[in-house]
Amino acid sequence: MTSIQGVIAICIVAFILNLPFGWLRTYTRKFSLAWITCVHAPIPVVAIIRISTNTPWTYIPLFLLFSVAGQLIGAWLKKYYYSLKAS
Repeated sequence: MTSIQGVIAICIVAFILNLPFGWLRTYTRKFSLAWITCVHAPIPVVAIIRISTNTPWTYIPLFLLFSVAGQLIGAWLKKYYYSLKAS
């Protein structure tokens, strides 16, 4: 696996891993312990993958971007799912 393939793979993992946590985050009060856990729980997994693949630090903002996108889209999917159920 080349360097760019590793970066793309970590981005995909960060995104997919954050989808369920974004969904769960919508059930919690903002800035509560559960909310903070939902936001920060996937970070060690992405960090371990980054370290084990020797990916440079310079890609961390990209991984963060994909993680935030996963959180936001996970929350949006929950709202969309329940709006379909209601109609």
